[in-house]
Amino acid sequence: MGGREPTYFLRARYIRAIEDLGGIPLVLPLVAASASRRRLLDGVDGLLISGSGPDLSPRYYGERQRYRFPLVSERRADFELDLVHQARNRDLPLLAICGGMQTVNVAYGGNLFQDIPAQVPQTLNHRQETKAIYLSHPVTVAPKSLLRKIVGRATMMVNSSHHQSVKKVGENLIVSAVASDGIVEAIESPVLRFMLAVQWHPEFLFDRHEAHKRLFDGLLKAARRYRT
Repeated sequence: MGGREPTYFLRARYIRAIEDLGGIPLVLPLVAASASRRRLLDGVDGLLISGSGPDLSPRYYGERQRYRFPLVSERRADFELDLVHQARNRDLPLLAICGGMQTVNVAYGGNLFQDIPAQVPQTLNHRQETKAIYLSHPVTVAPKSLLRKIVGRATMMVNSSHHQSVKKVGENLIVSAVASDGIVEAIESPVLRFMLAVQWHPEFLFDRHEAHKRLFDGLLKAARRYRT
């Protein structure tokens, strides 16, 4: 995939989810200058922060790394954290997925469980053994939340592929879905036009499950309103 040379890699499922529902997907480069990041956002109507294999360094939420896990590159982490701040300042529609949800929470001043099995007793297996195209466990969706408005149901089945999760919720965010073991599965802003983050991977499910399709459709509808 590029050997030791830094390489951009994004699953085509993210691109297809946006394109299939009528959007024009653009992959943003990890530019370092804040002014360049602002110019990037000047040209888009919405933002999707994808998941990733590695995790955020705990230093971003004021902790030392207590367990062994690979870390997101500093350049990517700085870029995505800054984009969350800039999106908030612009009220730019934002959907964040899995590791993207954790980035959003940290950007808003929250922190994370560094390793669910080690830190939270008697939880579900949040790293399902089946492929991500299969559903794993239910989540309960908070009433009157943006997520409830989008999916139109009190519970929904999700897939699960993570070992970290939201611990302390960031400032000005609310929990909009939880698993049966209490693990936070979605967070959102109650004041911005569209700022929603989910812990599961709807890009694996949108083409077969209406509730997960609605997440991307909701982002695109908010982006069209933002544009006009």
